[in-house]
Amino acid sequence: MAGRGPVQPMSVEQIVQQADNFEYNPLVPFKHWSRSAGTLIKEAEIYDHEGNDQQTYLLLFRHARLILDKLPTHPEARSKENNIALQQLQNDVLRNFPKLENLKPRINKRYDRYAQILKGRSQANAANRQVLPTSPPGLTDAQNHKAHARLPSDPALSHESETLSAGENRDLAVRLAHKEIRRRATARKAIRHPGVLEEEEQGRRTARILGDWEETMTKDEHKTDHDTLSKQMYDVRMQVNGFKSDPLQYGSPRPESQKSHILYPTVPLKSAHSQFRSSTPSDTHEESHAASLPPQRPPKNVDLFAEDSALPRRPSKEDIMHTDFQSRSAIASPSQQDLKPSTFTFKPSAFLENGTPLRTIFLPPDLRHRFLSIALPNTKANLETCGILCGTLISNALFISKLVIPEQESTSDTCETVNESNLFDYVDGEDLMVLGWIHTHPTQTCFMSSRDLHTHSGYQVMMPESIAIVCAPSKGDWGVFRLTDPPGMKAVLNCTQSGLFHPHAESNMYTDALRPGHVYEAKGLQFDVVDMRPR
Repeated sequence: MAGRGPVQPMSVEQIVQQADNFEYNPLVPFKHWSRSAGTLIKEAEIYDHEGNDQQTYLLLFRHARLILDKLPTHPEARSKENNIALQQLQNDVLRNFPKLENLKPRINKRYDRYAQILKGRSQANAANRQVLPTSPPGLTDAQNHKAHARLPSDPALSHESETLSAGENRDLAVRLAHKEIRRRATARKAIRHPGVLEEEEQGRRTARILGDWEETMTKDEHKTDHDTLSKQMYDVRMQVNGFKSDPLQYGSPRPESQKSHILYPTVPLKSAHSQFRSSTPSDTHEESHAASLPPQRPPKNVDLFAEDSALPRRPSKEDIMHTDFQSRSAIASPSQQDLKPSTFTFKPSAFLENGTPLRTIFLPPDLRHRFLSIALPNTKANLETCGILCGTLISNALFISKLVIPEQESTSDTCETVNESNLFDYVDGEDLMVLGWIHTHPTQTCFMSSRDLHTHSGYQVMMPESIAIVCAPSKGDWGVFRLTDPPGMKAVLNCTQSGLFHPHAESNMYTDALRPGHVYEAKGLQFDVVDMRPR
């Protein structure tokens, strides 16, 4: 049930390489990329609150790269409406830019300390330096060597909390979610900037201004004039005037004198600035899911925070977890008071075809039954019904907590949302994330039509874990799906065919996300229904 201690942390250069590893497609509508940018900021704020510096840095850097380097070239960016939206997105980058600079030395300090520890261990016992851990079952020697040569592939796991398997800890996940969702809702309603009306607060959230709304804001926002801001940006550019990619090999320390040079995206000189929440550094690590090749790790658990030790002692639970737990039995059944998101990290439950880890989505088992009862009048009239799956991020897992029924127009084969601005205003106002969608096939079987594939690509662009639930009530069947990547995502995004239904050349366009996959049904997971359709 419990995970192992910390493994190899990542340097800023390695995180930047991961952050840049996303595919930008200008054929995806501008509004989808804009929503994706908002999702990145929401995720970064949550990871920052939970003390995960590495994942916070990755998300903020990816957000900056998307907004400053990619979106200005989008063919739809020239329209007046999108140009205004782009300027706001660029202001968001500038507001959050200082956080990147604050995180960078903390991340590299931890990485350098780890490298020094490995160097000391190597010098103390050169023989151990060549010994690889036992090969996982089912791997050949060649595969094992290849696995341990890889750098850590998921910065979200480079964190100091206890790593858990989602499938084995569903009850714990449900209790954790219920407590954290209630806490966030209470904080959101109870704490508001003095003098800020509810409408203005929702407007700030909708504008994707990153800030900690769970702490009382007692200071006015800083105002920076254009000349001062220009000087600040000039100083930053002088400090980060290049990016030298020199990832370390296993056990090879980086010289103390070597500086980290990251080429940040060029930030427009805008007169805007606000401070990202200052988090307490906390670095966790875990092993990757057993279905993937495990990342490289040292021969033994290492105390990453030891100051000067050539041969560090074996760390205790307190060293690794920084919690009050004294044994794994305590972890198995923590009390309600001990349920804190920063204490646990859920492992990825599956991987995209390209190797990208997918975080677990916990799905309420009763949700589809509730949805089908809502859709029943349309089903009887042979009309499709759709709903939006919303939720939040907790401990590196995604929890569906809202079923939103948007305004929609339906036929026997299609269902289109209308007044999407109202939908996303609600989502942003409640600090929710869109995790996918659900819809009916009143008379057809359970499958993803070509129309469904194109619709879902927009969701999966915003979040790789996004799912599509298809219910076929006349057949008594249902399924949870995602696009394959590759080839499904690329094929759909590059498809220019028109028409309601059309074939695609690839055969494996989508796959089951539930059996097996990254979606787990979690008995007892509560959810609310919000019906936005006019009465």
